[in-house]
Amino acid sequence: MLTTRQKLNASKEFKMHDTDTGSPAVQVALLTKSIEELTAHLKKHRKDNHSRRGLLKMVGKRKRLLDYLAENDEKAYNTTIKKLGLKK
Repeated sequence: MLTTRQKLNASKEFKMHDTDTGSPAVQVALLTKSIEELTAHLKKHRKDNHSRRGLLKMVGKRKRLLDYLAENDEKAYNTTIKKLGLKK
């Protein structure tokens, strides 16, 4: 679970204006941080299948948001991918 400070730090570099919390780039950044934390948890607790299902749902949601971003704003998509170190 991400703390408020972690969420603010993750969204700070991706937001388009001061009150931006819901743009696809910000959502992808937050999901990426959550996915990283949950992946670390699952490396330690290999049999935690409930968390594994949540991880798969988050990865799917991030993929859908990235597809939307690629379709509607290719420049933002490319910068988001580069900053987060994700594959195309």
